[in-house]
Amino acid sequence: MATGATVWLTGLPSAGKTTIACALAERLRAEGRRVEVLDGDEIREFLSAGLGFSRADRDTHLRRIGFLAELLASNGVLALVPVIAPYADSRAAVRERHEAEGTAYVEVHVATPVEVCSVRDVKGLYARQAAGEISGLTGVDDPYEAPRSPDLRIGSQKATVRESVTALYALLTERGLA
Repeated sequence: MATGATVWLTGLPSAGKTTIACALAERLRAEGRRVEVLDGDEIREFLSAGLGFSRADRDTHLRRIGFLAELLASNGVLALVPVIAPYADSRAAVRERHEAEGTAYVEVHVATPVEVCSVRDVKGLYARQAAGEISGLTGVDDPYEAPRSPDLRIGSQKATVRESVTALYALLTERGLA
């Protein structure tokens, strides 16, 4: 059985996390790997319904995703997890769970500046926040604690999706996970 792992892609809304994860998943599936993309928005809809965006609710949401990712990874699946995950302590808890279970974990910071994300505004969140329709937008009026030493940092404003996937694939290959 192939080695499973969790690849945790964190960054601001519209940073490019899901785009990179889906492109990497396509490449890995073409090579015959078992891959699942655990998108934070989809998990929120199906496993974290009813949770809001308070710090406690975000932590619960991330721990649920982390549990599911570790479960998949421990069974030979590459779990690609594109989530905002704004708080360092929540990310640390997920990493610690993986370490305790002996499951490979890779943290990727998709380090796209908020100015670039707000122009991309894939889901219209920045426009809604600017219009006063929502508050608590990560990186604008809610904190984002960038990882201090991720396994890989990708500046998606400087690299194409293909270049980003190539860099991440190279790291996974180097670690025997691709």
